[in-house]
Amino acid sequence: MSDTGPGSTSSDQEEGRPTELRRFLTPRLLLLFIVGDILGTGVYALTGQVAAEVGGAAWLPFLIAFAIATLTAFSYLELVTKYPQAAGAALYTHKAFGIHFLTFLVAFAVLSSGITSASTASRVFARSLDQGFGLDLDSSGILIVALLFMVALALVNLRGVAHGIITNVVLTVVELSGLLLVLLVGIWAVVEGNADFSRVVAFDTPEDKNVFLAVTTATSLAFFAMVGFEDSVNMAEETKDPVSTFPRIMLTGLSITGLIYVLVSITAVALVPIGRLAATETPLLTVVELGAPNLPIDEIYPFITMFAVANTALINMLMASRLLYGMARQHVLPPALAHVGRRRQTPWVAILFTTLLALGLITYVFNASEDAVATLGGTTALLLLAVFTIVNVAVLVLRRDRVDTRHFVAPTVIPVVAAVVSLYLVTPLSGRDTEQYEVAGLLLGLGVVLWVITWIINRAFYAERTYVKDPAELD
Repeated sequence: MSDTGPGSTSSDQEEGRPTELRRFLTPRLLLLFIVGDILGTGVYALTGQVAAEVGGAAWLPFLIAFAIATLTAFSYLELVTKYPQAAGAALYTHKAFGIHFLTFLVAFAVLSSGITSASTASRVFARSLDQGFGLDLDSSGILIVALLFMVALALVNLRGVAHGIITNVVLTVVELSGLLLVLLVGIWAVVEGNADFSRVVAFDTPEDKNVFLAVTTATSLAFFAMVGFEDSVNMAEETKDPVSTFPRIMLTGLSITGLIYVLVSITAVALVPIGRLAATETPLLTVVELGAPNLPIDEIYPFITMFAVANTALINMLMASRLLYGMARQHVLPPALAHVGRRRQTPWVAILFTTLLALGLITYVFNASEDAVATLGGTTALLLLAVFTIVNVAVLVLRRDRVDTRHFVAPTVIPVVAAVVSLYLVTPLSGRDTEQYEVAGLLLGLGVVLWVITWIINRAFYAERTYVKDPAELD
């Protein structure tokens, strides 16, 4: 048996090529990376929809979503320190269960969540552009801007993007500034006597839901704002001393973002009447407008929002196209999707495919749903909660796999609770809108169709089995 490591070859060693990634991520850079991955479209887009479910207690679903994300983070921490490779949920699923089709479904669910997240961002971007320039666009105009936004992302993606860690730091600062600005406006409004904190403790649920169901429905939406922490496991091979660094930094990053989200949601409901907050697709811009009407902040805030959601969308579309490319390279999806351009060396077929899928999804949801942002954001959370359920079970199964290296171990009760709660939020019992299941079903159904087509091609022309050959290479 060869003693070469994963991803390396004997020729690599013979020619003196490095076979491991350089460990350059310090704790501070990793913290900024994690915070930057979590911050983004969710809180900018869904604060109003969350308030529509629970009234002034909009902070509570964000707090619960933070708690659920933290529980699941313990499972990821055990897995990433046990298997410190640049991988993710698909690798953990495969190690635990060894079922190739399940590994594929998990990978395609993660891919689909990137597309639905970017599609959510496209709607918020279009609305922010409309308000920033005072265009007064109708629904058709918003749709056209959203579609053009996705085309622009594809052009950037086709050109090739070196999303380095320094770039991530700059983008994180911009995203964070938009949320801190909301908090500063809140302080200003308190000083001016324009805040009403009595609304913060006022539950106001829809007539067809009790308090528990309203809270779980809102939590299902708010969870969209907490996703992103799981992406940091892909940086394990580039982190200095990941076993000791990852647990404290990931939990710190989650705590920082959770605190910011709770404070932002409290500020929002204290400054803006619930009915108006629930009716707008750009809730934080409304907060800034009402909280500081005499300051010119509202003139620049739409552009901060556009920048924040554009960054989120670009990262998600990059992830989706590369994951599609990785599956095509392993012949679990049509190999044509793995074609790479000679000049730019980007996976142009995968980029075009994921962009066309996003364009079709945006058009369908914008026309079929009364609340496109809630549908797309909720679908993102639905897909990832399903993945998190599997990961939380996987960490328990993989306790049988003993490794010689020191690693983080989560208390057994934590992944059990996280799996149960995540599964509950996936089911209709949580009050989730049926449109979210329809969108998720369409996307995963397309994945299954592509898998079947590839299976037929592999059997008919190459006498080859269709299976995930190396799940560590999917990401």
